[in-house]
Amino acid sequence: MTTTHFNTKDRILGAAEELFAQHGFSGTSLRQVTSRADVNIAAVNYHFGSKENLVNEVFRRRMDEMSERRLGSLREAQEEHPNELEPILAAFIRPALALTLDRHGSAFVRVLARAYAEKNDRLRKFLSDNYGQVLREFAKAIAPCLPDLGKEELYWRMDFVAGALTYAMADFGLIKRPAGVSEKTHCDKAAQNLIRFAAAGLRAA
Repeated sequence: MTTTHFNTKDRILGAAEELFAQHGFSGTSLRQVTSRADVNIAAVNYHFGSKENLVNEVFRRRMDEMSERRLGSLREAQEEHPNELEPILAAFIRPALALTLDRHGSAFVRVLARAYAEKNDRLRKFLSDNYGQVLREFAKAIAPCLPDLGKEELYWRMDFVAGALTYAMADFGLIKRPAGVSEKTHCDKAAQNLIRFAAAGLRAA
């Protein structure tokens, strides 16, 4: 792959990510993307083929890396803390919240929130087909920690944990970062509180 090839594709993805965060998927046109990326429509068609594929690739660029980090942390948690719930939840929660500390990742967090807010069945199917397995791996790891919890109930609760995590990532909540507190410190505190909250919810009778 040449440098020009990489730069053009990456520039299109970056422009699309910013515009999707601002205007949503249906509210962003390919013309806006090409203008922001300073490329012509032929470049978008060459690299992605369609707007739908462009949307998918915006997610793939971030989700592949996050999924890899999550699964790597999960393996470490299982080796170092077998059948302990909190380390497994930390492996799920911390890599996702770490995205908020990245200058480029923060735009993607808003894009992710859009995916939940906007009704886009094709996008939801893409995310389910490509990343649903990550959630299932975590559910499989959590199950031995909660032997009295049925599979259906576990999946319900994991869905709620994932929703709370997305909410926290998008910074919709009442708790804002206090003046004088670094973003990393605030992120760590959010992770600690969410891990405790998720563990209590999963263990609830």
